[in-house]
Amino acid sequence: MRTRKISALTMTAVALGLALTACNNNGADNASSSASSSSVATSTPQSDTAKDKPSGAPAKSDTKCTDQLNYAGDSRSNAEINSIGASTGTCPEPQKSGGASGTPKDPGMKCTDQLNYAGDPRSNAEINSIGEDTGTCPPVKQK
Repeated sequence: MRTRKISALTMTAVALGLALTACNNNGADNASSSASSSSVATSTPQSDTAKDKPSGAPAKSDTKCTDQLNYAGDSRSNAEINSIGASTGTCPEPQKSGGASGTPKDPGMKCTDQLNYAGDPRSNAEINSIGEDTGTCPPVKQK
């Protein structure tokens, strides 16, 4: 029984890792177009800002922006960030969250051990990976 739980958690962690990883060239077009169409209203101001400010790193033609700069903690999707870089020729600067959107993560402690996430629809693996990537435990989301 314990082995099944561990393997299920491992499979979940691998699936989460694959979901967070940037798509390959064939999948990037599909992911980019679906992400753009689903978030056109919210991403347009950010895209215009990125076009007006060429202060980010120049986009290398063979490397995605998410592979050039650290976008951990950026609220935009990888597809959105990469599409901005592809269309403007400049990778957008990483946007960090306001800072007060979570609790600072204690070193050596998982977010799910630090805060009570009962009722949060996200998996423990997702919550803990956010904490590891950003250094901040995400706020509890209620169903």
